[in-house]
Order: sequence, then C-alpha cells, then structure tokens
Amino acid sequence: MNSAAYLRRLGLPHLLDAPATAENLRALHVAHVERVSYEALNIWLDRPTTVDPLESAERIIGGRGGYCYHLNGAFSALATALGYDVTRHVGGVQTQGVEPGITANHLVLTARGLPSDGNPGGEWLVDLGLGDALHEPLPLVAGTYEQGPFTYGLRPSEVAPGGWRFEHDSAGSFIGMDFGKGPTDMSAFTDMHQRLTTSPTSGFVRVAVVQRRDAYGVDSLRGLRLSRIGHGANSVTLSSERDYYAALADIFLLPLDDVSAEEKEKLWRRLHDAHEAWLAGEPA
Repeated sequence: MNSAAYLRRLGLPHLLDAPATAENLRALHVAHVERVSYEALNIWLDRPTTVDPLESAERIIGGRGGYCYHLNGAFSALATALGYDVTRHVGGVQTQGVEPGITANHLVLTARGLPSDGNPGGEWLVDLGLGDALHEPLPLVAGTYEQGPFTYGLRPSEVAPGGWRFEHDSAGSFIGMDFGKGPTDMSAFTDMHQRLTTSPTSGFVRVAVVQRRDAYGVDSLRGLRLSRIGHGANSVTLSSERDYYAALADIFLLPLDDVSAEEKEKLWRRLHDAHEAWLAGEPA
C-alpha cells in the first residue's frame, strides 16, 4: 500500500514517519472521517467491490470513500503500516426494530498501547465506518462521551461475552453497535458484503447513502434528500442533476472524477426514479 499517498489524501503527509501515539491516532481518525465520505455509490453505479483492504485503500487514495468494510479495512492497513497495534473485530449494527447481535454487518477496529492522560490504559475504539457517528476514537472504557453535539455510550456487550456495546446518540441513524472481543480477518465479512451490495432488501441497494462527519455535526444524503444534523436539523431535496453532483463535490468531497459523464447521467436517472417511486409509495 502507498502510505504516503494515503496520508496526502488525508492532508497529513507529515505523519508518515511520526511515532504511533494517541494524539496522532486521533489526528488520523479525524482527518479520515472529515475527508473520506461514507458512501456506497458503487452499488448504484453497478461497480462490484470486495472487502480487500488494499483495494479499498487504492479507491480512497483515488478520491472515493466506501462503507465500513472499506473504510475500516483500509484504515487498519494504513495504521498497521504506520506502526499502530490495530485489531479487527466482527460487529453488528442495530437499527430500529432489530435485536442487537454480532451479525457481521459491521467491521470494527480497536487500537492498543496508546496511553493518554484521559485513557491511561491505552485501548481505543477506532471506527471510521459508522457514517454519522464517531468523529474521533473513544477510550475503550465504559462511560458516556460527548463529541460535538452528540452523546455516545460505551459499555460491556450483553450479546458478545467480553465484547463491547456502542450506544449511538438519539439523533443518529441507528441505535447501537456490538462487537466481539476476539480478532478476525476480512474473510468473516465476505458473505455479508455480498448480501449488502446485491440483496433487494439491503439498505444500500434500496437507498443511495452518503455521509460525512465533522466536529459540529454530520451531513447526510439519502437518495436526493440532503440533511444537516448538529445543533438542530434541516433538510432539502436536490431537484436537479447539477445540484446533486455539486453537493457531492462541495459537501461530501466526492467530485467523482472516476465516473464518466454517461455514468453520472445514468446514476442520476436511477436516483430520480427511485425518489419518484418513494414519493408514490412504491418500492424503489
């Protein structure tokens, strides 16, 4: 992997030979969620992806984003190359009306050996793939944490012995996430990735989602509905192709330089048709 190019993408080229510290981990995490959007547009572009971290890293270096398998997978490869002790875990994101469980619909990272004044034990929850959640790493210590306008909780999991439970803010897009204690490799997510990217029941297949976190809140694009959630919330429907791609470039830092004009036109038609179907109460 080209660590130097990855760090340039994050605006942190000076960290290439920097020591692995809690402060530098925080800088990497913050830059990643602010500069690399959570997105699954390749599904809508009919571009299959894998969960291979190096493939994901190359796509990120090239200006795109991804969802949890891509973002956390790529970041784990980068952090490891930079000297951090990072472990991958199988997790499960819980949405409204769903029981918590370790479903492998989420890849989670932890880092250890990075003590700080606020976290002398040096273990951290590192998660760049939760979309509208973490802005920076959380100490892997039970408690309540505030990041910008959002409040999160962390406690032992009731469904994963020895694991952890992350509680999202009430304004978030999901309820919480559990993850197991043990390490895993990326093969644990292959089947679920296939399902999430192809099944008609998948949220990624039903709605084109793009999100980007910053210190003050989160911007979210679901289909053609653009929302800002922070201290308050507001939303607007993007009614033209020009407005949609301007929002991707200006708000989500996704100019889609790797997508042809023909592909963009086709994507817009799919999004517009799905939006019209939703307004009519029909399946998208």
